[in-house]
Amino acid sequence: MPNAHIIGLGKSGNATARLLKVQGWQVTVSDRNTSESLQQQCQTLIEEGITVNLGQNFDPDTAPDLVVVSPGVPWDLPALETARSLGIETIGEMELAWRNLQDIPWVGITGTNGKTTTTALIAKIFEVAGSAAPACGNIGNAVCELALQQQQNSSTPLDWVIAEISSFQIESSSTLAPQIGIWTTFTPDHLNRHYTLDNYFRIKARLMERSQVQVFNGDDAYLRRAAPELWPQAVWTSVNGAEELLGDRQRGVYIQENWVYQNGCAIAPVDSLKMVGDHNRQNLLMAVAAARIAGIDKEAIAHAISTFPGVPHRLEEVNTWMGIRWINDSKATNYDAAQVGLAAVEPPVILIAGGEAKAGDDTHWINTIHQKAAAVLLIGTAAPTFAQRLQETDYHNVEIVETLENAIPRAAELASVFQAKAVLLSPACASFDQYRSFEHRGDRFRELCWELMG
Repeated sequence: MPNAHIIGLGKSGNATARLLKVQGWQVTVSDRNTSESLQQQCQTLIEEGITVNLGQNFDPDTAPDLVVVSPGVPWDLPALETARSLGIETIGEMELAWRNLQDIPWVGITGTNGKTTTTALIAKIFEVAGSAAPACGNIGNAVCELALQQQQNSSTPLDWVIAEISSFQIESSSTLAPQIGIWTTFTPDHLNRHYTLDNYFRIKARLMERSQVQVFNGDDAYLRRAAPELWPQAVWTSVNGAEELLGDRQRGVYIQENWVYQNGCAIAPVDSLKMVGDHNRQNLLMAVAAARIAGIDKEAIAHAISTFPGVPHRLEEVNTWMGIRWINDSKATNYDAAQVGLAAVEPPVILIAGGEAKAGDDTHWINTIHQKAAAVLLIGTAAPTFAQRLQETDYHNVEIVETLENAIPRAAELASVFQAKAVLLSPACASFDQYRSFEHRGDRFRELCWELMG
């Protein structure tokens, strides 16, 4: 019986373990953490005959036949380097899923920001068009969960796989080749893992190189400069009209007179999308481009857009209370995403930011704070650094409140003082100093808002 070792439990590791077990592998899972949720998953897997070692690191000397890495595990981990040097096949969870689902066409969505909204909207359009095409990857199910479902119940086959794919997942996927590859944006992020911007770009580019058709955000300055020479026949989008399209102009999607167009054909009014901001208009255009490439008619596209509710934790309006909008943008885990979120909200805004800081250029974010924020409340380990940085730029309405529990009531007080239009959680940081994930952080924000409002 072949022996597989999975590094990292969680949603991806759990699905990977069960898939390989069903396929006849002897499976071991290791995770250096020992949280309560992992312990619960551990017990279930043990009952299915899977060995789980919590609080332990992977030891390549155990010589498994296959190592599968969950997305959060660094690809250059010394133990993985050793495993590869020993000739042990080492892949990511996304690669394993692809090997099991490659007979089904994929839409693969990557980019620094905008992936989740674009993925969710594409899945909605395909659903309205009658396709079995669930969103997966970094959104919805782990992709190996879909592969397991297909193996156990092949009577309900998938028509498409709509996968949000991070740079971590591309890095550990050697053959993943979507029919349609989408690159939403490109700005500095994850440099603590990828080290340089050029390396980060090359990792993202691998997905597009293997995709049959490429779709690009034509309003992203970096992509517009770097991608046309590499992919001259790509499909481009632009909120600024047909004249801004590059590549395949007939299949390019653009906005004209507040309508979404392709090759002179009006598809849907822009205002039918409930999400605000130019960045969401771009997400809309890329989703429409993917749908048209897949052959979906414009009526289904228009209906899906008009009924799309948006994405949790991305400019999600929790409620309006005392005339103030309370907005959850917990998914804004870097400066660029937070800048885009803040720019989309009507000022004056009480901004809640902070968490576990990432490397990156904060210039545009801070400029937008000066323009939009009446006050900034800072949480998490980044709070002292952010406070100092803002004060250096002559922005002084800053308070370190440490936690969301302190931030919410203080935000209500300041919103009254400054007659703010909104209280916005848009952290510009990862969540791991205080929360399990950005979803956990956003859920807590939502709970605290509802408690405040009674």
